[in-house]
Amino acid sequence: MVFLEDITGDQTGMTECNGDQLQFQGLGHRRVVAAFDGGNVTSDAGGLLLREVARGSRIIDRFAECFRDHRDPELIEFSVRDLLAQRVMGLCLGYEDLNDHDRLRRDPLFCALAERISRSGKASVAGKSTLNRLELTKADASAANRYKKVVYDGGRIERLFTDLFIAAQGKENPKEIWLDLDATDDPIHGNQEGKHFHGYYDMHCFLPLYIFSEEHLLSSRLRTSDCDPMEGVIEDVTRIVAQIRAKWPKVRIILRGDSGFCREDLMSWCEVNSIDYVLGLAKNARLEKLIKSDMNRAKRKFKKTGKAARRFRNLKYRTLSTWSRKRRVVAKAEYLPDGANPRFVVTTIPKSEFGSRAVYEDLYCARGNMENRLKEQQMGLFSDRTSSHTLRANQLRLWLSSLAYVLMQELRRVGLKGTAMASAQAWTLREKLFKVGAIVTISFRRLRLALSSGYPWQATFAACLRNIQRHYAAAPG
Repeated sequence: MVFLEDITGDQTGMTECNGDQLQFQGLGHRRVVAAFDGGNVTSDAGGLLLREVARGSRIIDRFAECFRDHRDPELIEFSVRDLLAQRVMGLCLGYEDLNDHDRLRRDPLFCALAERISRSGKASVAGKSTLNRLELTKADASAANRYKKVVYDGGRIERLFTDLFIAAQGKENPKEIWLDLDATDDPIHGNQEGKHFHGYYDMHCFLPLYIFSEEHLLSSRLRTSDCDPMEGVIEDVTRIVAQIRAKWPKVRIILRGDSGFCREDLMSWCEVNSIDYVLGLAKNARLEKLIKSDMNRAKRKFKKTGKAARRFRNLKYRTLSTWSRKRRVVAKAEYLPDGANPRFVVTTIPKSEFGSRAVYEDLYCARGNMENRLKEQQMGLFSDRTSSHTLRANQLRLWLSSLAYVLMQELRRVGLKGTAMASAQAWTLREKLFKVGAIVTISFRRLRLALSSGYPWQATFAACLRNIQRHYAAAPG
């Protein structure tokens, strides 16, 4: 607690600061002192909004169903659901390390977020050692193992993300779904299994593959950085497309990615399975020769105006040996202050539907939104905390971060729709919505939070809670 003490007038009877108090510079005629003696005070009261979403959507419960628990239920204190809720809530609130959870055990509000307050009022969550055992369990573990007995089913977890995406659509019957592919660097600073040096990123790193549909995360696969850029792509896309079409057989699906995914096997698979695509295509001498006249015109316009100039053109193009057929290629002949900047995109979308400029600027360039999602996942929800030794454990850490993202996105979609924070990213939500000071009182009949009277976003907070409760009250089932 922080106290402002009036030090004017007669000070003979004034209470002296004891050794446990922290003294700061005075404020006018008042002393400023503080002490860690406020009792049950939390700084994460906004986490209750996450709990409302988790309970209404059953996101964490469904995640827990993807694990096999070989422990004796009579001998355990924390269920798989308890452990997963604790980790996911911790990531959402900014606690990325297992060590953080040893300190969070003293926060009754955090225990409430993990559903860990007993009828007697005892609040407790698991410590770092228990959480560590969850991550380090091997795939073939059984009841015969001494400690590590909770095994995740990777296939079920992979399918879960698409199931959650489908559930988020509610009663809507989408006519078109875009699937964005991208990979990013995940730096390695130790001797983790699968450590390799990546020349482009100039570091040791993993190279996880992500698949998004707009703001929805559908897949996150941990890969070593020495892998082929296409590793796991067709496998993941095949699974996702099958799940989507099982729900909406007639929906149009369009795949989008940079030139790293422009491969014959992926394009042929899409064409056979009636999937459209818009993929970046690496430039080469043949392509640049085909747009030489367009580039010359763009250069002349740049010299005349001093501003960037660009022209677009449709091509029918086939590689000398790797492509099985001619395909539509959209070329951008652009001239900038730094010189020529040719770009190419290959697509199945016909000219009658989208012209060359629209394909590039409206369809292909929209993939930049996915880069924002990756930034949020990595910097806001700590997907790069893959510091465990084994690849299997680090894949689980990536999925935990991914589920935290899904939970945050559900909060945005359901609770913050129509508010100023509807598109806020993780760090903004954490700072403005979750980090709320409150005094926590636990009695037999209720858990009461006395929230900070000076909290500046009270209206948004209350609106978010109303929206969440209204949505799940009206949801079927």
